[in-house]
Amino acid sequence: MPENRAQDEAAITAVLENVYKAWEANDADAFVADYTEDATAIMPGSYREGREAIRRSMAAGYAGPLKGTSTHNKQISVRFLGQDGAVVVSESGILFPGETELPSERAVHASWVLERRDGRWLVAAYHNCPINPAPKAG
Repeated sequence: MPENRAQDEAAITAVLENVYKAWEANDADAFVADYTEDATAIMPGSYREGREAIRRSMAAGYAGPLKGTSTHNKQISVRFLGQDGAVVVSESGILFPGETELPSERAVHASWVLERRDGRWLVAAYHNCPINPAPKAG
């Protein structure tokens, strides 16, 4: 991987790590600090348009059902789209207080679209969907 791409990949990984740390701190403002103003987030049954809508949704979650949660995250791949775009695929899921392992039924595959704006990598779009377990032999 060329050096400039290694630096970009490290910067992208740092952005995602900041998001994960913000989740663990249940801090909605920090969670969206590295999102573009026009970012979108799509999850099963949910579409959030704009950084402020995402922030409000996360704040409500942290005050309610997501209070005290953290996340499991495993980066699977990074693919660059030209000089200023990238797609990251990860395996993720919510860990509730007291959990140390992610139950398979809550595992999701996530795609993150990042864009470099003014020299800074930012999350422009996020999407996740459940990981379908392999069919049981029978």
